[in-house]
Amino acid sequence: MGRVAKPVELSQQGRKELEAILSNSTNEARLVQRAKIVLLCSEGTAIKRIAEKLDIRPNTVIFWRDRYRKEGLKGLYDRSRSGKPVTYGEAFRNNVLQLLETPPPDGLAAWDGPAVAARLNVSKDAVWRLLRQKGICLSRQRSWCVSTDPEFIPKAADIIGLYLNPPVNAIVLSVDEKPSMQALERTTGYVKTSSGKIVRGLKSTYKRHGTLNLFAALNVASGQIDGKITNYKKRPDFLGFMDDVVAGYSPEREIHVILDNYCIHKKNDTWLKEHPNVFFHFTPTSASWLNQVEIWFGIMSRKVLRGANFAATTELKTAIEKYLAAYNKGARPFVWKKREVVGSQIKNTIVNLCN
Repeated sequence: MGRVAKPVELSQQGRKELEAILSNSTNEARLVQRAKIVLLCSEGTAIKRIAEKLDIRPNTVIFWRDRYRKEGLKGLYDRSRSGKPVTYGEAFRNNVLQLLETPPPDGLAAWDGPAVAARLNVSKDAVWRLLRQKGICLSRQRSWCVSTDPEFIPKAADIIGLYLNPPVNAIVLSVDEKPSMQALERTTGYVKTSSGKIVRGLKSTYKRHGTLNLFAALNVASGQIDGKITNYKKRPDFLGFMDDVVAGYSPEREIHVILDNYCIHKKNDTWLKEHPNVFFHFTPTSASWLNQVEIWFGIMSRKVLRGANFAATTELKTAIEKYLAAYNKGARPFVWKKREVVGSQIKNTIVNLCN
């Protein structure tokens, strides 16, 4: 007969704590096993029997029984260990960040992971881990255009005021054109890369079948889009589009149109005299991002044009028209915001950004 485990006297609270460990499915399996050992020992079960039931060695039963008798519940948890000495610690972090502030090696426009690893004679994987940890993307870029228009403030305030507090009973439209949309015919599909990832595949060669222009007017309040596809983007095309847009609203309602400074948008005094309820508002120079319809053009380009296959401009036109119809069914106004850009940001060092 196997040895009987030394009895473990459990208080009512102690038994509840052990049973709680067993009932919690998120606990580690080894912690659950240790709780079972103590509970079986408290019932006077033989050590050999406990070992057979839990598929462990008898010495393991004795070890955790004694740990619990000496330390209670906390004795069932692993003690902290020193672990493997840190190879890439604070000094490594500082070396990488400081190196990124220095000129890159000859022949490189900017630092990359392998170049950093080679200069510091460290593992490339360690460099990539640190960069990911700090959120540093060496291959990605951000750019911005700062308007030099001397009237930037009043022009921007006028447009933002139309977005946030439009005139009573007035319509605010954001208007622009997307020119030179190419009808490209090329093979598309899916390919499996050498790493096992499945990605969108585009054949490098293609046929051009002409271009089209899209005029679009975004109703800022509703998010609805009025669009017109033309072969050209000349002044008559623009004014013809505006005729169609304005015809959809009562002549008694004011219509405020936000435009950029493209030449066909200017010098339309005769047309404006014929439409006294329409008012043009121009964005500051180099600040077309103030025009909300640019957001929609970006969405449409990603969903309709990028990676598409069109055998003719008629197919391109049909695709855009179908997207317009589908988009307007669930159109919503944009929650418009623009991150403040300060030119001095570019002078910030990588260390300052990571601290």
